[in-house]
Amino acid sequence: MSEPVVFISHFAVKEGALGELERMSAGAVEQIREAKPRTVLFLSYLDEEGGRISFLHAFPDADAMDEHFAGADERAAAAYEFIEPRGWEFYGKPSEQVMEGMRATAERFGVPLVVEPEFNAGFLRLDSA
Repeated sequence: MSEPVVFISHFAVKEGALGELERMSAGAVEQIREAKPRTVLFLSYLDEEGGRISFLHAFPDADAMDEHFAGADERAAAAYEFIEPRGWEFYGKPSEQVMEGMRATAERFGVPLVVEPEFNAGFLRLDSA
């Protein structure tokens, strides 16, 4: 049985960039919804001050996460105009290719990378019927 993978990313919102970030986010959501059908969860949340944003992603398995990460460098480069990395979290077992890339990126930005690979229990509801 394949196991789900959850990915959470945290960013600081650059000074004066919140409005543009919100506009960019709306377009990115639709683009990802269409282009990445196996990304089963893609949500973002702002803190009360609008100075921090977190993105939550869920995938049915590591292959779906790999599909989502295809093109991520270009998406990140556009987003980094408005945000700065503060850390990443993985729950589950991403592919080694994803982990290598994220380890290098976390090191480059000097931010934490949390990995909790062992699935314990729970479910990811893929069909609400």
